[in-house]
Amino acid sequence: MREALWAELLKVRRSRLPWITALAFTIVALMCGMFMFILADPARARAFGLLGAKAQLSSASADWPGYLALLAQAVAVGGLGLYGMIAIWLFGREFSDRTATDLLALPTSRTAIVAAKFTIAALWALLLALLLAGLGLLIGTLLALPGWSGPSAGEGVGRIVAAAALAALTTTPLALAASAGRGYLAAVGVLLAIVFAAQVIAALGYGAAFPWSVPALYARIAGPGQDPPGLAGLLLCAATGAAGVVTTALWWNRADHTR
Repeated sequence: MREALWAELLKVRRSRLPWITALAFTIVALMCGMFMFILADPARARAFGLLGAKAQLSSASADWPGYLALLAQAVAVGGLGLYGMIAIWLFGREFSDRTATDLLALPTSRTAIVAAKFTIAALWALLLALLLAGLGLLIGTLLALPGWSGPSAGEGVGRIVAAAALAALTTTPLALAASAGRGYLAAVGVLLAIVFAAQVIAALGYGAAFPWSVPALYARIAGPGQDPPGLAGLLLCAATGAAGVVTTALWWNRADHTR
């Protein structure tokens, strides 16, 4: 396991994808901060050309709880796509770079290789969530948002990390798609279908029964009056994550028989 982790860390360190994902989360924090800037003073925003005269503002509040809630919603929705791309890259690159056969021939356990990849994906997702939360705290301080309190800030940061964890859990089946599809293309198609279905099913009111809609419902993207997904929805995300890990490990252990 140690050797597998070291090899995966080396691949990540030599890739540009970590910097691209960090840049994406930085842009998310800046965009949410700009939205708070506009909400705090619409007249000032119009003077700077950031808001059209006929633009409609949402019901979000320009304060610390509103800003942290907006960041949680952003990571719940955007995290599905971004974390999904990370899982697809970690597994699909072995086939695109033609290194999958070499991995299968190594004395290192295939289960250890899969576990190392998922461990890297989990750490990657956590670091990105912490980056978003840290930038959110910095930007909120620079904007001098009202409503600061230690407990509410801790709750907001915890919701960001929890939403990121739920989104990351639901992306593990994409590792199986990238492995069985032997590359990126099929898995990206599955990701796009999941993102589309998550939006449609949530809009129809059945999001709590669809694991890929649960992170957004947990972040209360539909507003404070929305019912949270509940324990059943959270367990559904956990079951989806576990199923993705187990089936991917089983596929890699039987990869010689699936050619």
